[in-house]
Amino acid sequence: MLKKDYPEVGEFVVGTVIKVHGFGSFVSLDEYPKREGFIHISEIATGWVKHIRNYVREKQKIVCKVLRVDPTKNHIDLSLKRVNEHQRRDKIQEWKNRRRADKLFEMVAENVGRTVEQCYREFGNNLIKNYGSLYDAFEECAYDCNTLKNDGFDGDWLKDFKAIAEDNISIPFVEIKGIMMIKSWDSEGIKHIRDALLLAERSEYEDVEIQIKYVGAPRYLITVRAPDYKIAEGQMKKALQKVTEHIINHKGECEFKRELED
Repeated sequence: MLKKDYPEVGEFVVGTVIKVHGFGSFVSLDEYPKREGFIHISEIATGWVKHIRNYVREKQKIVCKVLRVDPTKNHIDLSLKRVNEHQRRDKIQEWKNRRRADKLFEMVAENVGRTVEQCYREFGNNLIKNYGSLYDAFEECAYDCNTLKNDGFDGDWLKDFKAIAEDNISIPFVEIKGIMMIKSWDSEGIKHIRDALLLAERSEYEDVEIQIKYVGAPRYLITVRAPDYKIAEGQMKKALQKVTEHIINHKGECEFKRELED
């Protein structure tokens, strides 16, 4: 398995607080068995920390940033205050995904009649190298197993890997919205607007859904649902281009405004 003995400087790690003292806190690193780190009180929070237990307590799960690593002394310095909320959420989600992927991989190994170690050597490590993580490989397979085949993966394990991925991984979809203000001064303006909207609702991807609803003249709500924000934004841009080009050619105009979340 592709596991390091020590974290790298700058890495974000998930840990469990095991001891709290007045001068700092000791943390066991969940992703690195038998490794502990230390958070000096100066790295607990910004400003003066009067009562350290107002910030950390025993058995608490936290996300820290690695400041220093000394393998010769088995010493790892951590910081809690240098992790913002966005980084904390992302790391916790990554950690949960990794744990889930490990369990799914054990299921694959059992189904193919091999040990987990054998499966890692045969295809698991290569999946991690190719997709960045085991969870990403499962997610990619759940989305389209042909991607793995196209990337050169093959073998009797692929059928079981695909089945487990499809049964246990839900493909995340994102949704973005905006308001189009469409006007046409042509005698057949209503028809031209309708034709422009029909053009906009056609996506080049099977898994992208573009919906347009009438809000009230001249406003139309456009919603794009896609596997990720990059694709969603790209499809939104193309839909707007279609509407704008069509309506301008028929004595009209189109303005776009991103809808604000409630």
